[in-house]
Amino acid sequence: MDGLEAEFNLKVVLVSFQQCLSEEEEVLLDHYIAGWKGLVRFLNSLGTIFSFISKDVVSKLQIMERLRSSPQHEHYMSLQSMVAYEVGNKLVDLDRRSRHPTSGCRTLLRLHRALRWLQLFLEGLRTSPEDARTSALCTDSYNASLAAYHPWIVRQAVTVAFCTLPTRKIFLEAMNVGSPEQAVEMLGEALPFIERVYEVSQKVYAEHSLLDLP
Repeated sequence: MDGLEAEFNLKVVLVSFQQCLSEEEEVLLDHYIAGWKGLVRFLNSLGTIFSFISKDVVSKLQIMERLRSSPQHEHYMSLQSMVAYEVGNKLVDLDRRSRHPTSGCRTLLRLHRALRWLQLFLEGLRTSPEDARTSALCTDSYNASLAAYHPWIVRQAVTVAFCTLPTRKIFLEAMNVGSPEQAVEMLGEALPFIERVYEVSQKVYAEHSLLDLP
């Protein structure tokens, strides 16, 4: 385990999202889950500040792993096959949460939204000046993604918590890829992989009118 920890760096995690897409641009769920596990390790390495997100992500990943190991696992190979199976068999609560609160479609949608927040935040770190306030970068990313799905009291608590974030330099060093300058360069190379996975997933959800699942 120590060896795995020593080898960890964010570039490996971000590039792993490149493997999420097949040649036909199917979103392969095993690679998606693996990529998110790496992102959780990164968030947890920064302390408890992101625990409100990482804990929820872990619970969602556990649901997806159970689906992947269930008797119906062949239907959960990719996002596309999962959507076809669950929608076709009415296994998704479309209007309100009732019989299928842990459907794969609903669960992955929550991960999809969180991925957008993290992508925007990392992009903000990449493009911002050295003295940029990470609290402002994170708040802007949150407001452009997850905030729309959280009640007011959660939004307020999260915004206050962001004020305790470490500096931009510490964030870049936590990526474990070298100097802050090397981390910025790495983000420029690797973030497009996450962005493409997000775009393909967004299109699948939109085509099936699933973007607002309760």
